[in-house]
Amino acid sequence: MEEVISQSQPYHIPALLQQSLDALDLRPDGVYVDCTLGGGGHSRAILSHLDASLGGRLLSFDQDRAAIDRAHGDNTLAANPAFTAVLGNFRFLTNFLRFYGVGQVDGILADLGVSFHHFDDPSRGFSFRWEGPLDMRMNRNASLSAATLLRDATEEELADILHLYGELRQARKIARAIVNARREAPVETVERLLDIIRPLINPRQEKKELAQVFQAIRIVVNDEIAALRQLLTGILKALKPGGRVAIITYHSLEDRLVKNFMKTGNLEGKVEKDFYGKTLSPLKCLTSKPIVPDQEEMERNPRSRSAKLRVAVRLDENS
Repeated sequence: MEEVISQSQPYHIPALLQQSLDALDLRPDGVYVDCTLGGGGHSRAILSHLDASLGGRLLSFDQDRAAIDRAHGDNTLAANPAFTAVLGNFRFLTNFLRFYGVGQVDGILADLGVSFHHFDDPSRGFSFRWEGPLDMRMNRNASLSAATLLRDATEEELADILHLYGELRQARKIARAIVNARREAPVETVERLLDIIRPLINPRQEKKELAQVFQAIRIVVNDEIAALRQLLTGILKALKPGGRVAIITYHSLEDRLVKNFMKTGNLEGKVEKDFYGKTLSPLKCLTSKPIVPDQEEMERNPRSRSAKLRVAVRLDENS
C-alpha cells in the first residue's frame, strides 16, 4: 500500500534540537554551517539567533533538490537575509565555502539522520514499510540506486556490505539469496527484496533486522561513510579557532568515526603526544560521553532514540 505524502506531514523533526543549539554557542554575528538542511528544523532554530545586519550568516547544505526547493518556499528560511541554501554534498564543504566567499566559520552542525520525508515517501525506497522502487538515493541524479547495487554487486560484495554496514550475522545467506533470486528476475522493488530476505530474518527481530538490511544498502548507495570522512577532514580547514562542531550520529560506524576524530583530530583515531605526554590534537572534545535524547524526546520523536550528539571545539594552533 502506498502512502500519499501531504504537505502537512513533518518533513523532519530535528533530534536533540536544543542540545545542538547549546553546543554551537551561537552568536548573532557568527557564521555557521548546517551540513544537513533536510526539513530545515535545525536551520530555522539557528537563524533565530543570528542577525544579518551584524554579519550573522547560515549556509545550509543538502544534496537532495527537494529539500532545497522546500527551503526556498519556506518564508522563515528564504526571506531571512542571513540564510543561504546550498545544493551540494557536505563532503565538498570547503569548496562550497570558497565559492560563496566564506573563510572559516564559527560553528558547524551535521545531523546525519535520514529525513522523515525520505523514510515516508514510497517513491524513494528508503523504508521497508511501503511498496515502491528500490531507489534510496539522496541525490536523485546519482547513477547508483539500490536496485542497481543489488543487480551488479557480487555475492561476496553484498555479504561484506550487509556485514559491515548492517552488522547482520546472516549476511552471507542473505547475499546468496539475493544473487540466486536475481537470476530469475531483477530485484527492483521493496516488496521483491522483502520476499527474498524475510525467510532469513528472525521473526522476533524482524523490524530491527530489516532496518539493518536497508541501512546497509543505503549507506553504500550514498557513499555515506566516505562522505563523512571527507567532511571531517574539511572541518579542520573550515572551523575558526574557538569554533565548534556538533555532529549527531545514528549508528555505531558513524559514531566511532566521529568520536575518534574529535579525540585525536585524525580519521584513524591515532593519538599523538608531545615530548611531555600531552595529546596533540586540533580539537578538544566537550562531551566525554555522547549527548542522547531524554525519555520525553524519544516518546515525542521515536526516530531520535538512536541519536548521539558529540561536540568539539577547534583549538588555537598555539594553545
